Amino acid sequence: MDRIDDGLLKALLRKVDSLGQRAQEQKRRKVKIMEVCGTHTVSFARSGITSLVGSYLDLRSGPGCPVCVTHQQDLDRMFALAKLKDTLIVTFGDMLRVPGTFTTLETEKARGAKVHICYSPLEAVDLAAQNPSYNVILLSIGFETTAPTIAATLLQAAEAGLSNFYLYPALKMVPPALLALLQDGGCDLDGLILPGHVSTVLGSEAFHFVGRFGIPAVVAGFEPLELLMGLYVLLRMINEERAAVENAYSHVVRAKGNLSAQRLINLCFEEEPVTHWRGLGPIPSSGYRLAERYAAFDVRTRYELHTPPVEARPRCRCGDIITGKISPFECPLFNKGCTPSDPAGPCMVSSEGACSAYYQYMLR
Repeated sequence: MDRIDDGLLKALLRKVDSLGQRAQEQKRRKVKIMEVCGTHTVSFARSGITSLVGSYLDLRSGPGCPVCVTHQQDLDRMFALAKLKDTLIVTFGDMLRVPGTFTTLETEKARGAKVHICYSPLEAVDLAAQNPSYNVILLSIGFETTAPTIAATLLQAAEAGLSNFYLYPALKMVPPALLALLQDGGCDLDGLILPGHVSTVLGSEAFHFVGRFGIPAVVAGFEPLELLMGLYVLLRMINEERAAVENAYSHVVRAKGNLSAQRLINLCFEEEPVTHWRGLGPIPSSGYRLAERYAAFDVRTRYELHTPPVEARPRCRCGDIITGKISPFECPLFNKGCTPSDPAGPCMVSSEGACSAYYQYMLR
C-alpha cells in the first residue's frame, strides 16, 4: 500500500472513529451493524478493521455465506448422492469438509466416491462429456452472484446435448432472506452493510425495502478503503437518524444492476415457492429452481433421495451467528469443540464463514 493510500486510510479511520464514538454516546451502548455478506465479514476481520472499531461498533454477521445458510437436509442429500456408484460430484473446495448430519464429502471421497473440486462450474460440462458412464452432478450453491455462471453452465450442457449432466439446485436470493430477518425483529440492528457482489447483479435499488424498517443501509466494496467508506457513510446516517439506502460502491454497483446477468438468471431459473435456510427456516420465494424447459437437468428428477431426519448438532450455533444473534466468540464450541481441523458447522469451514474468519484473523 503506498503512502497516499495509507494517509487516506488513516484520515478516514479518524472520521469513522469520531462518528462511531458519537453514535455510541447517543445510544449508550455499542452500535450494532450487520455485515450481510460473508465476504465483508472476512474482509473486515482480515484487514484488522473489526478490531480497530471494536470499542464502539458491534459487528454482526448476516445470512450472506451461501454454504453457511444451506439447510442441513440439502447437505445430507448432496452427500447421499456422492455415495452412489454411478455419480461424479463437482463442487467448490469449501464444500469438501462441511459437516453433514452423518458424513462429509471428504469422508466419502476417502471411501472411494468420485468428488471433483472445481475452480469453475464449466468444468462440470467437460467432465460430463469425458465420463459418459457417470452422472455428473454440479452442486449449485450460491446467491444471485453465482446464479449467472451456473445458468451459463446449464446452457452449455444443454447445447452439447449432455444427458448425464445434472444440477443440485441450492441457489438462494439475498433480499427475501434479509426481509425475513428484518420482519423478525432484525436483532435490534442500527445499520446494515449490504452485499457488494450481489448488488452488482441486482442493483442497489433491490434493497430499498430496508428503509421502511427505519434502518440505514449502505452498499460497500471490499478493500480496506471501501470498507471504511461504507462505515463512514453508514455512521453518518445513523447519527443523522436517517433511514435510507446509499451506494458507496457506485464505481461497481449501478442502481438497476447487471441486466444481462439478470436475463440469464430469468432464462434458466424461476422462483422456488419455499426455500429452507439454516438459521431462518422456510422463506417463500427465496430460492431458485430450474425453469420448466430445463427441469430434466435437476438431479432430483433422476434420483429419489431418502435421507434420515436431520439431527441437530449439539451446541453448534451457526444458525444464530449468520442471523446476527451472537458473534462467533459467543458460541460455546468456538475454538474448543469447533476448529478448522474439526469443524462442528459450516461457519468454521466455508471461505466466507464468520467463525473461520474470526479464527484466522481475530484470535490473539
